[in-house]
Amino acid sequence: MRLNEVVYSDAKPVDGYGPGFFRIGGEVFEGPLVVTSTGVSSWGGYDDVEALLALKNLVDVIFVGTGAEIAHLPASLRSALDEAGIGAEPMSSPAACRTYNVLLSEGRRVALALIPV
Repeated sequence: MRLNEVVYSDAKPVDGYGPGFFRIGGEVFEGPLVVTSTGVSSWGGYDDVEALLALKNLVDVIFVGTGAEIAHLPASLRSALDEAGIGAEPMSSPAACRTYNVLLSEGRRVALALIPV
């Protein structure tokens, strides 16, 4: 089997996570975050719909990390993203980080909205 090194170009992958924090591109960030290939910003959680709607023309899908366990997105958030034509995939935060890293390495237009574990 041939293994290739993963290349992220200028984008910063999620390197790790723990109680209340995420390590992205070697830097530690605390609390809920929005992560794209161009940067990291704090996020107000499920009630902060505007931060996700701002990604409308930048990404094809947002992986929503719901914490340690998978959870449904609030109906108001799901509805707002659907109306804007933004795909949202809820999953546990660890799974969202792994999925984001894989698709980021493929050059895909993806983002993360993360609730810490």
